[in-house]
Amino acid sequence: MAIEVEKVIEVIVTVGSLPAVIKPDDDIYDAGFSSIRALQLLTELEDKFNVTLPDDRFSVARTPRALSALIQELAP
Repeated sequence: MAIEVEKVIEVIVTVGSLPAVIKPDDDIYDAGFSSIRALQLLTELEDKFNVTLPDDRFSVARTPRALSALIQELAP
C-alpha cells in the first residue's frame, strides 16, 4: 500500500491548523505543532490509514515524508 506524502500532509495541516505550505521534509514541530496536537495527529493518522504507530517511532518521525514511510512500513 503506497502512502502518498500529500495525504499525510493533508492530515497534518488539518489537525495542526497549519498553513497548507508544509513541504514533505519540513519538521512539523518547527512548523508550530505542539505535543498535544501531535497526540491528536497520531490518532488521526492511525484512523485514516488503519495502522498502529508505536509512540517511540512516531515521535522521531518529525516530517511528513518520515511519517508516510513509517505508515507504509507498518500498514497491513
